[in-house]
Amino acid sequence: MLVIGIAGGTGSGKTTVVDKILQQLDIEGMNILSQDNYYHDNPNLTLTEREALNYDHPKSIDFDLLIKHVKALKNNEPIEQPIYSFVTHSRTGDHVTVEPKNVLVVEGILVLTNKELLKEFDLKVFVHADSDERLIRRIRRDTQERGRDLGEVLHRYQTTLKPMHQEFIEPSKNDADLIIPNMKQNSVAIDFLTTVIKNSLRKH
Repeated sequence: MLVIGIAGGTGSGKTTVVDKILQQLDIEGMNILSQDNYYHDNPNLTLTEREALNYDHPKSIDFDLLIKHVKALKNNEPIEQPIYSFVTHSRTGDHVTVEPKNVLVVEGILVLTNKELLKEFDLKVFVHADSDERLIRRIRRDTQERGRDLGEVLHRYQTTLKPMHQEFIEPSKNDADLIIPNMKQNSVAIDFLTTVIKNSLRKH
């Protein structure tokens, strides 16, 4: 199994990169695990308390479970992936059964910050985008898809997102094997990634 980690700042275009890869490949041979489904549940906290948590810090991620699931898939074992709600800031209680496939993509802003998870990746990718562009994408996503108002999004950006990006996410690109620049300039990198995955699929 080929395991690829794809990280980058919020709104950098990670999902778009994955979508472009899927457009060129047989998606039946790939699994995608999103870090977003592995936030800690915190059922002991109220909604107000959960809303105040810092979700851009590595400690917000249940890396133990994520690593356990990656290892299980690599061992040809199915997993029960949790489903996380950004409206309630908690796991829904539902799960998705994920069967092992030839290629596994693990994507999320913090997936290159954990040293144990890094060991599971065959290829590590960091998607880079201008900070203003990332903020615009974050505003659009959080207001349209996650039910947050503009004031809340901007407050989070100033108090947690920006400092966490500088402290944890940006430095994690030093562990990347491939850095993909702004989406307007990434065709060569996308073609390279696609070729690597195609070669891996041919071997199985």
